Order: sequence, then C-alpha cells, then structure tokens
Amino acid sequence: MKRLALILIVLTTGCARFAVNRIGDAMAGSGSTFASDNDPELIRDAAPFALKLEESLLAESPRHRGLLLATASGFTQYGYAFVQQEADELETRDVAGAKTMRDRARKLYVRARDYGLRGLRVNELGFEKAVRLATKRDVPLLFWTAASWGALISISKNDPDVVADLPKVEALIDRALVLDEKFERGAIHSFLINYEMARPGLSPAEREKRAKQHFDRAMELGAGKVASPLVSYAEAVCLQRQQRAEFERLLKEALAIDVDQMPDCRLANLVTQRRARWLLSKIDDLFVE
Repeated sequence: MKRLALILIVLTTGCARFAVNRIGDAMAGSGSTFASDNDPELIRDAAPFALKLEESLLAESPRHRGLLLATASGFTQYGYAFVQQEADELETRDVAGAKTMRDRARKLYVRARDYGLRGLRVNELGFEKAVRLATKRDVPLLFWTAASWGALISISKNDPDVVADLPKVEALIDRALVLDEKFERGAIHSFLINYEMARPGLSPAEREKRAKQHFDRAMELGAGKVASPLVSYAEAVCLQRQQRAEFERLLKEALAIDVDQMPDCRLANLVTQRRARWLLSKIDDLFVE
C-alpha cells in the first residue's frame, strides 16, 4: 500500500522526495482525527499501522519535522494508553504477563524519545544547546520527548542508568513551560503535577504546593472539561498523602466529564476515564484504613 501511494504521487509530481514529504505532511496532520475519535479500541487497532507507515516515511525523509513529532507523540500515547495501562490492569491476574507488557511499553517509550530528540536536533547541537535554543515552535517536541522519557523512567525505577536521566526530563518540560504554558489546554501543567511530587531538592510541603499550583492552572486552561489533571492529582498527590475522600471525589469528577463537550480531547478523556474507573475499583487496596 505504501509503495502504491508513493507511485501514484510520484507520477503526478515527478519527485520522489517531494512525494514522501507530501504524504508525511498528511500523516503528521492526521492526529486530530484520532484525538476526536470515540472508540479507543478502534484507535488501538489502527495506530500500529499508522505508526509503522510514519516510520517508513521517515526512512525516506529522516528530517521531516512533522513526522518526527507524530511518531514521538504517537508511540508515547500508544505505549501509555494501550500497553502500560493494560499492564497495570493485568497485574493482579497475571504478574508475568504484566511484566512482559511493561517491557514492551519501555521499548515504545525509547522509540518515542529518540524521535523527539531527533526532531530537536540533539545529535547535531548537543542536549543542553538544543534545549536552550528551542523556541515556541518546538514546544510540542519538547513536551512529547519529556513525556516519553518521563514515562520510561516511571516504569524503570530499578534501572539506575535510566533514572539518572531525570534531570534531562526536567530540562525539557521546564523549557516547554517557559515557552508556552498554555500548550494543549494545560498539558504541561498536568505533566508537572506528577513531576513536582518527585522533583529533587524540594521538601514534601513544597512539592505538594507546586503540584497544587499546576493542578489549578491545568483545570483553568482545560475549562474543567479535561480529565487528565483530575486523575493526575488524585494519583500523584492524594494517593501519596493517603487522602482517600479527595482521591475518590476527583476521580468521580473526572468520570462526570462529558467527553463530547471538547471533541479534540474526546479520545484522551475516554482513556483517562478508563484509568479513573480502574483506580476506583482498587480503592480498598490503595488506601490503608
């Protein structure tokens, strides 16, 4: 199918690289179609083909910025929503199976991170310089590179070599925050709810204060129609502090969100609500009376 599409476009343009870039532009712009879908299982089945097609196009046009962003974000979201989350749900029934799925999630996050770093030109500029020179245009790449790397670290806590990269995640997300704190209706703030609770050099009180500030701002930017800050705060803060009533209240608030109110966040809200339901089902195991 890929070859047929390329041949058809080459016949009309006469330039193979231009053809690849045109397809790449179209693929990179298809994210909104996935994001607004109301059927997570359909997206779960369709995403691998789309991701492999994007990788095939990148083999022909390795610097295509839109494709690098699409693969960085796509592999991150697929790894979390359809691999890591299912591993968490499976663990009580099949520990070995859950471990296998988390190993797969790690590989997906590594792939996503590496595409993001390529998009930021880290190999050419060096990490520190690439982050320093990043502009508002680079915020999506900064965010998804940090998200994939942070997810990798979160499920690799027994690997000191992986955990040692935490300062780089911090550099990426802090730079993104400075450049565009409103990105994707507060996505950076939602990410930082979790990160602040583990940020080195802060007291527990400082961590909780900063997490609450990011939660409040994420809720404001999302106009109360985005579920992720509610679930992030419940897991990162309420669970750690063993605040059961607030944990339950926030998750129920997330589940009460009408996913059709904000169509471009529909799929993300559905995936987040699935996690909220799973967390509520485990509440007696998560909190010590």
